[in-house]
Amino acid sequence: MDAKTPADLRPETQAPARPSREEAEEAVRTLIAWAGDNPAREGLIDTPKRVAKAWEEWFSGYKADPAKELSRTFEDVQGYDDMVMLTNIDVESHCEHHIAPIIGVAHVAYLPRKNVVGISKIARVVEIFSKRLQTQETMTAQIADIIMEAMDARGVAVLIDAKHQCMTTRGVHHPNVSTITTTFAGEFKSDDELRGRFMRLVERA
Repeated sequence: MDAKTPADLRPETQAPARPSREEAEEAVRTLIAWAGDNPAREGLIDTPKRVAKAWEEWFSGYKADPAKELSRTFEDVQGYDDMVMLTNIDVESHCEHHIAPIIGVAHVAYLPRKNVVGISKIARVVEIFSKRLQTQETMTAQIADIIMEAMDARGVAVLIDAKHQCMTTRGVHHPNVSTITTTFAGEFKSDDELRGRFMRLVERA
């Protein structure tokens, strides 16, 4: 898959005005009632507040700018120009089709042109995109796309290995199925040896 800007990032597809906290909590009460329970009973009376608070954390990526995270770079790297790679970055996302959790890990590598970025910023970029309603394919491309653009990298490789609870806890009920997606851009796409090296490092992670 080539890294590219997904259609859902275009201005014409941006979300409408955000509802109020009270409207969000009322929506939760409606869903509780639709499920067959009483949102006014003792055990559920504070659930709408808790759910709204949880959603603020789960979907905090909408308020963050991944390009800004990559804006501070460092040039003094003594001429280092080889792969920079982070493995086993936690991915905690939600499927945009069922709002069910996607849990897994991401492995990300880039080839710096002249500057490098603090390694925590790469993990932060993964977190920002994961804290949105997602498909794994889109998230994989988004991570590669922003690193290529913001870092002016010579190449980027991203592999995400995750389990989708929309598949494990509902529907076909296959709890052991893992989904793997990859994106290679720049030199990682054109250089078979470099791409193979990335995959071998992933296997060792």
